[in-house]
Amino acid sequence: MTTTSTATRTGSGLKRNLGLIAIVGLGLGYMTPTVVFDTFGIVSEQTDGAVPAAYAVALVIMLLTAISYGKMVRVYPQAGSAYTYARESIHPNVGFMIGWSSLLDYLLLPMVNALIIRLYLEQIFPDLPPWVTVLVYCIIVTTIIAVSMRSTSNINMVLLVGAIIVMVIFAFMVVVQLTQGAGAGTVVSITPFAHDGVAFGAVLTGATIVCFSFIGFDAVTMYTEEAKTPKTMPRAILLTVLIGGGIFLVTSYLTQLRFPDNGPFGEFTDDPLPQIGLLAGGPLFQIVLTAAGFAATAASGLASHASVSRMLLVMGRNSVLPRRFFGYVSPKTRTPILNVILVGFVTLFAISFSLELISAFINFGALIAFTAVNASVIAHFAIREKRRSTPKDIFRYIVLPGVAMLLTGILWSQLHSDALIAGSVWAVIGFVYLLVITRGLRKQPMSFDEAQPVTGFNKVVEIPKD
Repeated sequence: MTTTSTATRTGSGLKRNLGLIAIVGLGLGYMTPTVVFDTFGIVSEQTDGAVPAAYAVALVIMLLTAISYGKMVRVYPQAGSAYTYARESIHPNVGFMIGWSSLLDYLLLPMVNALIIRLYLEQIFPDLPPWVTVLVYCIIVTTIIAVSMRSTSNINMVLLVGAIIVMVIFAFMVVVQLTQGAGAGTVVSITPFAHDGVAFGAVLTGATIVCFSFIGFDAVTMYTEEAKTPKTMPRAILLTVLIGGGIFLVTSYLTQLRFPDNGPFGEFTDDPLPQIGLLAGGPLFQIVLTAAGFAATAASGLASHASVSRMLLVMGRNSVLPRRFFGYVSPKTRTPILNVILVGFVTLFAISFSLELISAFINFGALIAFTAVNASVIAHFAIREKRRSTPKDIFRYIVLPGVAMLLTGILWSQLHSDALIAGSVWAVIGFVYLLVITRGLRKQPMSFDEAQPVTGFNKVVEIPKD
């Protein structure tokens, strides 16, 4: 989930130096392709061995939502995302609440990366206490981000290509094993999508979990102002979803054929990536696959930690949050060090939470954001611009986003009950806070897009966006 550094916004704007391939690479890196192995055991248990079916449902919904993102990025070509579109197309207060929900995702993403690494090491070093892994990880990542928030798309591309190469090797090995009678004993089968015992409701629940795998495709909208031409953005969004979804679908299909049930994973169904590597290729490949997952997850952890720290800084500098704390930038390191440390403390909760629960918490905000983007299409085109007089316009600006909203809402209803409760509490807190900062909705709330310039104290502070 690595992102590219940007120049500080000035009158000249951001430098346009990212082509289509670079932007798609950033989106795929943010999605972290190896996450398909991390959630495989959880989803396989939930769907009774139909992980690819869950990915297929999620992919259709994400594609419809990606089309809506493509429409909105043409209207608002500045860097931004769901909260930008909702704020401008529907209402500033709605945009604030969408942004508030997204903030929950941002805060929890660093935690889920720490949790995944903890699960990796628990399998390789079973005697290592989980709290030691999480504590050491948090100290290292927090220290790195506190010293410098800068990263590059080149590093992201190297990590991404490396992970994909390892996944291709895995696919080749599994195909050979299937032809030799391992697992399902065949390479062609509809069993991973449908078989006796698979309920559609269970597949929908599985789809809510694998939506976590797609989080990040919308992040490419943040690079609109750095694209060589903004016209590439809709295509970049669709390609990111298609390529990422294709990787997830093919990998989960082959993995499901090789491991029809979770029996071979033993007690490690929460994150079976190391076990998948061991069973598919022996101890050496276990190390290789785990290393690929570790590198991709660590890169994601660095980027997400830096990103939320910067977002909190923007909120502090714009007085959305208490400015003295959240708006502070260390004069020595030139980083929002207090925010970085705060996110580090939140990440420590990875010691006790499960991957299924944390991913559900993250999906709560993500699905709300996706719903908001689809609603923004209807609000902007069909209502504001009145483009609803022809069948083509009705299909493009009402039917497609409407169906996407409906399907996203269905997924949202299938979330873990604890995630629904916690997410609702978070939303209530946000609404109360909105009432406070708008003096009872009598004035508009300040915006806090992650891509905003970090302004305040009579100057622009040079904090690169990671």
